Amino acid sequence: MAREKILVVEDEKIVALGIKRMLKNMGYIVPSIASSGEEAIKKAEITFPDLILMDIMLKGEIDGISAAKIISDDMDIPVVYLTAYSDNKIIQKAKETKPYGYITKPFEEADLQITIEAALSKYKAKNKKDN
Repeated sequence: MAREKILVVEDEKIVALGIKRMLKNMGYIVPSIASSGEEAIKKAEITFPDLILMDIMLKGEIDGISAAKIISDDMDIPVVYLTAYSDNKIIQKAKETKPYGYITKPFEEADLQITIEAALSKYKAKNKKDN
């Protein structure tokens, strides 16, 4: 059973709690939920998760893409984007942060699990190669 820690960054509380429930059912630890980019950065620094599920469109000064860039650059934590938007301009901006995956809302638990497992595997392989 998985024991990795996953930080959920989602500004819709009901959606965030649903994702948290799914992750716990899969055996992941959810140390925290953040609802803004600013909060995501702070909680990533405190909990240092193995992966972050990051909504692209967040309330506040820092959107999900900007928060992901800061977290990735400063802490080297892999990010998987959650998005209800498939706007090409947003997707292109998100690609610049080199995420470990995307999942479009709404999604099924199986899709979430596959995306997370692929992202964690890719991240571990990258780090193994770099060492």
